[in-house]
Amino acid sequence: MDRRSFLKNSTPILLLLTNGKLLYRSVSSLANAGKSVKFRFAVASDGHFGQPKTSWENDYANIIQHINQQHKKSRLKTCIINGDIIHDDPAMLPLAKQRLDQLKMPYYVTQGNHDRVNAEVWQNTWKMPVNHAFELDKQVFLLATTSNEKGEYVCPDLDWMRAQLEKYKAAPNVFIAIHITPVKWTDNGIACPEFISLLKDHKNVRAVFNGHDHDQDDMKETEGIPFLFDSHIGGSWGTTYKGFRMVEVLSDNTIATYILNPGVKLNEHQLRARQQAVAS
Repeated sequence: MDRRSFLKNSTPILLLLTNGKLLYRSVSSLANAGKSVKFRFAVASDGHFGQPKTSWENDYANIIQHINQQHKKSRLKTCIINGDIIHDDPAMLPLAKQRLDQLKMPYYVTQGNHDRVNAEVWQNTWKMPVNHAFELDKQVFLLATTSNEKGEYVCPDLDWMRAQLEKYKAAPNVFIAIHITPVKWTDNGIACPEFISLLKDHKNVRAVFNGHDHDQDDMKETEGIPFLFDSHIGGSWGTTYKGFRMVEVLSDNTIATYILNPGVKLNEHQLRARQQAVAS
């Protein structure tokens, strides 16, 4: 097999190693290493249910079908829907929930800037608050709002986040899901330096998942913390495809993550290996 064919047929996975280093390995090399997946979940964002002049109904149907297919193929413990579930109109929220209830695995949600309802409506709809923590098979998830009823961009609630990080300081892995990027990497991000400083001091924070930036499907890093983007599942702009992110916790606590586009994994050039700027 020539090099071009090998690259085309090898599936790249970005590995977030426990020693702070990042590298690629293909599915085949991962299997040869004898590592098994002990926990697998999906992250999807930006469905924009109800956005005029978009194919929002088909977008939701398609992505739910693909996520359920992944669940059938390789059991997902959970799915995180990371904000902008609807597009501004509060009347769409219960309708979007009806669609998401078709997912075959437990799912959890975060509030985005287009999810323009108050905290009470959010709680009543999803049966979880806008800031929500849960633990599943020793994996901890912190889901925090980065917006409000007006659609304003806000940084995560530091007091809430600090309390949760302290509560779960002994957990092997903490995953954080927030809709809006807390670093000004993109036109649509905001600067939240106190939030970054807080995370820097908690080494069991393995990754932060961002939505919001529909045209981002890679990883960015600051202070040794990986920030992962997942493209979009709907809306009027962004990557040329509508996909979602898969995350796998392996038997040695290595974390592998990749984008699905949405039925197949992305080619190697769509993910870039990075080195974290912290010592092991």
